Amino acid sequence: MKNSRLYLLLCFLFVLFQVSYSQPPDVTIDGKGSRQVEPANRLTLSPQIIDTVKPSAVASYPLLAYLYPTQIRLTPIKAAEIETTEKLRQLYPFYAKIGMGSGVMPLGQFIYNSTRSKGYQYGVKVDHISSFAKIKDRNSIAYAPANYDRTGATLYGKIVDNTYMINGEFNYLNNGFNYYGIPSDTIDKSLISQRFQRIGTNIGYVSDFGDSAVMNYAVDLGYHYLQTALPFEDSLDEWRTAEHNAKLNIKGWYNYKSEEFYANLGMRLNNYRFGVEDSIVSLPLDSGRIRSNTIVDFKPGVLTQLMENRFKLDLGFSMALDIGEETQFFIYPQAEIKYSLFNDIFIPFAGIRGGLSQNSFSSLSQTNQFLAPSVKLINENNPYDIYGGIKGTLSKRMGFNANVSFKKITNKAFFVTDTLSAFRNKFGLIYDTLNHTRIEASLFYQLDEKLKIDGLARYNSYETLNEAYAWNLPVLEFQFRAAYNLFDKFMFNLDGHIETGRKALVYEMLDGAEEIDGQYYIGLGGIVDFNLGISYRYNKRVTAFLQLNNMLSQRYNEWYNYPVQPIQVMGGVSFRF
Repeated sequence: MKNSRLYLLLCFLFVLFQVSYSQPPDVTIDGKGSRQVEPANRLTLSPQIIDTVKPSAVASYPLLAYLYPTQIRLTPIKAAEIETTEKLRQLYPFYAKIGMGSGVMPLGQFIYNSTRSKGYQYGVKVDHISSFAKIKDRNSIAYAPANYDRTGATLYGKIVDNTYMINGEFNYLNNGFNYYGIPSDTIDKSLISQRFQRIGTNIGYVSDFGDSAVMNYAVDLGYHYLQTALPFEDSLDEWRTAEHNAKLNIKGWYNYKSEEFYANLGMRLNNYRFGVEDSIVSLPLDSGRIRSNTIVDFKPGVLTQLMENRFKLDLGFSMALDIGEETQFFIYPQAEIKYSLFNDIFIPFAGIRGGLSQNSFSSLSQTNQFLAPSVKLINENNPYDIYGGIKGTLSKRMGFNANVSFKKITNKAFFVTDTLSAFRNKFGLIYDTLNHTRIEASLFYQLDEKLKIDGLARYNSYETLNEAYAWNLPVLEFQFRAAYNLFDKFMFNLDGHIETGRKALVYEMLDGAEEIDGQYYIGLGGIVDFNLGISYRYNKRVTAFLQLNNMLSQRYNEWYNYPVQPIQVMGGVSFRF
């Protein structure tokens, strides 16, 4: 059977080969056969990966005990060179300065100060300056003798501990001068002389128990007594002024997380007397002026700092109780907001504040020493002062500050000529309500410790209730300062200021006077005053100096009928020992 099938298959292949080769016509063959298929077997095993790579056995060897002698060789190296610099400058406890200026102007200063100490500091300072120069105005008219002398002494000290700091000061001032605002050099200077003597002390205490969750407080106490010269014998128009002034301020603050809670409690007392006295402490024997005034202040608030201290908000209010001839109560808003942009490059700020200022003869005479001894004192009330601006840095060496403010002051004190004085060479006070708008911009530049420059420009706009102008106040102000250090041997200092727009009230039609709303006034002209100081450091202990004051020699009027000295040249030397 198998042979038959094989035979048939061979015949079929042969016929097919012949037909394909000779390409005969298609032939159809019918045949029958039997074909059997073997049954399939299923594999019951799962597929596996057969790894033909077998790991080799790791040979292990025993450790060999072998000792090798250790050798140490010292190789010499070049010695290191260390450059030593003076970290702290040597301090000298004594400092003295002497000089002489044009017009016979002696200058002297002496300072003793303790050297470096962690726990305390103390010292004493004494200085003196006087002048015997003559003064002329822009028209070369000689004025009354303008001699003056000023001597001051200060004794101070400080104690510093881990939890507190105490500081104290005792000071004395003796200032003699003349009311020289008279266009005549034949006046006897004994008729226009005056002398202020002022003695005072200040004591302060500040605690330091930590920055958070601890109550800290500070206490400041101050007192001063001022008296003018004794009156002339049998004089009825020149009496003596005596004034006691004391201040106390207590501040407490508590830090909790990002807030600081604080409160200020203060008290200001002023007792002013003018009359003929037989001793310093006695009451006036004749009729005069007596004023006793006390102000009690209270100011609570909270300071919030957020966003890593970039945002600061200070909110609070202040109250003032004015106790005098009439008792008055005032309350003022206190708020300020700041935000730092771009890592202190720009810091916009805005706020509102107010307060009550206590006028005293001492504070007013520091502004204008030619004030008459007899004045009427009224406190200045500032209901609001709204301000805002932006400050920051233009580069690592340059910064700026621009701001604007709107302020209202009731009982603003203005200096005007005292018509009751014999020569009209003194100033009295008049009070008025003032609205003050100020626009200010400043710029500073610093190149290490070699060069420092800063300047300020300010525009003032005044609106008064009763007076025609804000007397003696400038409209435009410019200030400039510069310091340059050349090779740490020559030091140059230049400063100056310019003021325009000042006007003075007069009581009659004088040459150059103008009238407005029934009031006569005179323009005081501009102030242009620049000062140059040059120092030569011979060594660390000896320095020579040259000072040029009013170097442009401008005979401007500081007050009405009070021209200043022209250029002043002063030179001298200072010592440290």
